[in-house]
Amino acid sequence: MNSEPLLTAEQKIIYDRIMLAVAAEQGGFFFLDAPGGTGKTFLISLILAKIRSQQKKALAVASSGIAATLLDGGRTAHSTFKLPLDVHNKPDAMCNIKKKSGIAAVLRKSSIIIWDECTIAHKYSLEALNRTMQDLNSNNKLFGGAILLLSGDFRQTLPVIPRSTFADEINACLKQSFLWRSVETLRLTINMRVQLQNDPSAQIFSEQLLNIGNGKIEVQPNTQCIKLPDNFCTVVQDKNELIQKLQSSTLI
Repeated sequence: MNSEPLLTAEQKIIYDRIMLAVAAEQGGFFFLDAPGGTGKTFLISLILAKIRSQQKKALAVASSGIAATLLDGGRTAHSTFKLPLDVHNKPDAMCNIKKKSGIAAVLRKSSIIIWDECTIAHKYSLEALNRTMQDLNSNNKLFGGAILLLSGDFRQTLPVIPRSTFADEINACLKQSFLWRSVETLRLTINMRVQLQNDPSAQIFSEQLLNIGNGKIEVQPNTQCIKLPDNFCTVVQDKNELIQKLQSSTLI
């Protein structure tokens, strides 16, 4: 079934931009900024299907196993790219991929590489992929001239660094990589999940969540923390009341 007519105007602009890059075969480095509910997975799945229908290869990976299962043919980035387990300690890391291996051939032939939930990945992982692709393709262009589409939401979980400070986590983000100055950012902003629900309270909650993620909530001068909206919180007086509220919720 052709799903292109189901794309929103916003999604169609991004879809056309990526397909144009694939057709041009000149490489490209993109980041799809997509908060939850904006149709990111649907859009990525359509891009993968379209490229593969043209008898081209499209490689799909994700930073977590659960996210990888949502993509057709998806695997984890660590498994696919053979990233070192301690990549966060290796600023000059390379992927453990030999030039004559099967995965090397797949990477060379792929018209696009899509990396979902990239925002929890360490910047050294991206830099390792860049060096490896340049080596495999014998090409000093960004990612060896390949097209790389990253997707995710920096408002969510950042890289987890053992025994680190908040500053360490920020420094580990992809945005702190020297590669990020070359990225073309594409944005999805319309929450399709909320629109389909047609629920005003869900719309309010979604906007509040984005305000928190975008740093628009006032910081309390005494604590340097923000005050969460009341509808985000369940206030209890003791442990028994907490248990009672949890047991009566739809989560259990």
